[in-house]
Amino acid sequence: MPPHERRQFVQLLAAGAAAAVLPSRTAAATASPSIPVTPQKSDGANYAPKGKPNPVVKSSEFPIAAVYLDHGHITGQCNGLTEAGADLKWVYDPDPQKVASFLRTFQPAFPALKAARSFEEVLDDPAVKLVASAAIPSERGPTGLRVMQAGKDYFADKPPFTTLAQLDEARKAVAATGRKYMVYFSERLHVESAMHATDLVQQGAIGRVLQVMGIGPHREGAGRPDWFYQPARYGGILCDIGSHQFEQFLTYAGATDATIMHAAVANHAHPATPAFEDFGEASLLGNNGATNYIRVDWFTPPGLSTWGDGRTFILGDKGYIELRKYVDVGRDKIGNHVYLVDDKGEQHIETDGKVGYRFFGELILDCLHRTEKAMTQAHAFKAAELCLLAQAQARRLGPARG
Repeated sequence: MPPHERRQFVQLLAAGAAAAVLPSRTAAATASPSIPVTPQKSDGANYAPKGKPNPVVKSSEFPIAAVYLDHGHITGQCNGLTEAGADLKWVYDPDPQKVASFLRTFQPAFPALKAARSFEEVLDDPAVKLVASAAIPSERGPTGLRVMQAGKDYFADKPPFTTLAQLDEARKAVAATGRKYMVYFSERLHVESAMHATDLVQQGAIGRVLQVMGIGPHREGAGRPDWFYQPARYGGILCDIGSHQFEQFLTYAGATDATIMHAAVANHAHPATPAFEDFGEASLLGNNGATNYIRVDWFTPPGLSTWGDGRTFILGDKGYIELRKYVDVGRDKIGNHVYLVDDKGEQHIETDGKVGYRFFGELILDCLHRTEKAMTQAHAFKAAELCLLAQAQARRLGPARG
């Protein structure tokens, strides 16, 4: 944004007339202080961004399979991989309805896609390079062990584990088999504003990162499966949706390890499921001195136009960045907003449809060439370890009282 536009932006914000400098698609909305919206009842369980096809391999060069479709993230995982050139060959789940739904989504583009009769049929196919899974969280670790032992790379939904023992077993299996255990940390990898921020930070746009703050509110929605309310199966709130935040901290801060300074969870509003956690927070100290605070919860109100107002704040010694990932509340229902402030001034960068999702192509090439450009195995496992440690150390808070 040119200097004169930045000055105008600040002046109009102060006057409560930001519509004049925001993109044209938001002008009508910002003309009124109260924006009437038709609330979207989606709860994020089927978060599955679609990007522009950007294949890094030729057709049939990278066959993949999808197994255990318990979470809708499997669609996002497969969208990213197929847009990067992967070919869906198999799908397996013991629930035929889940399989039928998956086939309806992907078979038009992949007519050779078949429903496997068993998980073993997928594992026995030597052509399959990678297996993606969004199993119940407590089953993701054991599933990954079988995939790697069959000589294939594994791409799990987050959280990849629900216990430290599962993580330890996976580390041993990776060392023994040489296969990859990658994780779908979608709140960075499948969000264009977050990926653009990754580049900005690595390019030194805000200098040395001092602190990362992340909030991950989600909408509970209706019709969640029973396992969603059972901590032993979903891992707890810091393990589950908190895993996104810890991965982002490691990435943006450039830390390779961290200490849990504070962690807490609570059940504020779900008395019928007392073991469930609807609120969590934690603070970390990175091994490079950077700090982190996260808040995750299930309190997104129905009036919000999307499933959660996820935001990230990155403080550097030469500037700061704010990400408004899924919505710019009260102004723009389209997300992927990056706000950058540095010595030169203020910038509002719209990244929706402009950045893409390079992780998936890089992952495919990593699998073929045994490299680690998309994400190192150490990074994926460290993010998983931190969320498990935070969950294990979390203090249980009593319900808040009015």
